Amino acid sequence: MTTAGFLPLAFQAMPEAEMLERTERFEALMRRRRTVRDFSPEPVPRAVIESAIRTAAGAPSGANQQPWTFVAIADPTRKARIRVAAEAEEKAFYESRAGAEWLEALAPLGTDWRKPFLETAPWLIVILQQRWGVRPDGRKAKHYYATRRLVMVECRERTSCADVRRGRAVAPGTSSRHCRGSPGCH
Repeated sequence: MTTAGFLPLAFQAMPEAEMLERTERFEALMRRRRTVRDFSPEPVPRAVIESAIRTAAGAPSGANQQPWTFVAIADPTRKARIRVAAEAEEKAFYESRAGAEWLEALAPLGTDWRKPFLETAPWLIVILQQRWGVRPDGRKAKHYYATRRLVMVECRERTSCADVRRGRAVAPGTSSRHCRGSPGCH
């Protein structure tokens, strides 16, 4: 295996008691985590969003390619256009594409096609797949293992998983096609 210019891992072993204490703190933090569809409208500084995106952009990926682009949206007009497109997609899903078993699984959650939180959250962060990239020598490179999703991050509480400490909740969509060909998703 080659190390092609990678920085070596600065691994620091720790005593077993410290490992246990850290994993227990992490577990307690994860047990508090919730997926919600209710967001605070309180402003979040752009610098916080940018820091969270820089953290996420460096996440491990297939072949270490990080094949994604992040788009942070705070503009109310664009958020409204995204909501219209997302609700049209979700309405079609709930009314014609979701099977009875899927709808039964969703029923206890009380979710439906309405997505008002897309306008309430101070920021929407759209993560777009990069299917192709450019190698250092200029040749085209296919990217693997990436998906496209629409997520909303509400950053009022400054703790989250893996010590990223950037956000409190992520609300996943039931479809990955929210922005495909939709106005406001450029």
